[in-house]
Amino acid sequence: MKVTAVLLAAGQGTRMKSDLQKVLHPVCGKPMVAYALEAACSASAEKPVVVIGNGGKALREFLGDAVRCVVQNPQKGTGHAVQQAESALRGKTDLVLVTYADMPLLRSETLNRLVETQKKNSGPMTMLTVLAADPRGFGRVVRGPDGSVQAIVEEAAATPEQLSIKELNVGAYCFSGDWLWDALHRIQLSKKGEYYLTDTIALAVKGGLVVQALVSDDLTETIGINTRVHLAEAEVAMRARINRRHMLAGVTIVDPAATYIEPDVTIGRDTVVWPNTHLRGKTVIGEGCIIGPNTIAEDTIIGDYCEILAAVMEKAVIEDNVGIGPFAHLRKGAHLCKGVHMGNFGEVKDSTLGPGTKMGHFSYIGDATIGPEVNIGAGTITCNYDGVHKNPTEIGEKAFIGSDTMLVAPVKIGARARTGAGAVVTKDVEPDTLVVGVPARPIKKFETSKKVEVRSKK
Repeated sequence: MKVTAVLLAAGQGTRMKSDLQKVLHPVCGKPMVAYALEAACSASAEKPVVVIGNGGKALREFLGDAVRCVVQNPQKGTGHAVQQAESALRGKTDLVLVTYADMPLLRSETLNRLVETQKKNSGPMTMLTVLAADPRGFGRVVRGPDGSVQAIVEEAAATPEQLSIKELNVGAYCFSGDWLWDALHRIQLSKKGEYYLTDTIALAVKGGLVVQALVSDDLTETIGINTRVHLAEAEVAMRARINRRHMLAGVTIVDPAATYIEPDVTIGRDTVVWPNTHLRGKTVIGEGCIIGPNTIAEDTIIGDYCEILAAVMEKAVIEDNVGIGPFAHLRKGAHLCKGVHMGNFGEVKDSTLGPGTKMGHFSYIGDATIGPEVNIGAGTITCNYDGVHKNPTEIGEKAFIGSDTMLVAPVKIGARARTGAGAVVTKDVEPDTLVVGVPARPIKKFETSKKVEVRSKK
């Protein structure tokens, strides 16, 4: 049985008081429409239809080719909005799942249950409802003496008796396609000059058909967003949901209320996340790490058993057993290999630090390739920008860079070479050579240490 989702996203969102279209406002770093679309698509294998408003260019660009966009212009109510999908879907799908793009907390599991309920329903539609003491402006579900759904009464038109009803219309429906398109043309124009999708319920009941209701037990799923206050409520609820998922998977989150993890982040078991940590984008963290407090990671890969304190990391790669911080900054292209230690107040950009390298505090490394087991003294700077180009620095294995060394790129430091404190290196340094001064000059050549074979006594 073919199921196609129709997502309603044409609302102006005037109460948000924003130049950004309402459904593009982020919840935990991701536009709310993306959540709604993912949930709807999970219940349908067909390409979804998104109803957008006139001037929805930014929304159309965000959605791309993953959906079919249809425009509602003028905007004359929810029934009229769904009607815009008729030409694309009539005769081409068995069931039509209708949801709103401003409900990011509605779960895919719930929508799947809604679809499965309608598949077993002899009537033309199944609606999602919730029991709640706070109506939040939702329409009331009126049932008959036998418990069957009879109508939806909007809050503004409800009698005092109807206002006391606790069962609310969430705004998610699954319709029989053939019945839906004809029913939409029979909806009467309201006093406000709009066609309401909820009027399809009265049409079904009048025709003696069964309207099924699936009651949700999760009130947070029903949070719709019309104002910045609602946006903040949804943010808190989504953050709690994400954090709970990680904790149930074996991650320790010391203070979930003060930890901010976006939905596409992956965290390995036995990792501990301390408060005021922000994990964004597609960040991946391995097992047994200690992250934070006061750490930000965006689109960053972190290996196993790393300890990161009060650091900012953007599109960086960090291998296993790395220690960072406090107050370190890894910018795009930073790659710290296994066993690296990066001290406080350091910055790395577009550079690789080889295995076992130690980077002292108050240092800047940019556009550099650094070999294994290098010691980078405090205050070391790669002077990589000449005002026109970014120039590379190369440092060979086991080199020792003295404190306050200036490496004026392009420059190469050979394996096991050394620079004296305060050196300004403007020329390549040969392996096993000590350079000092301003500008740095070689003053000593070391003999490469030879391996000594030690034979045990018998």
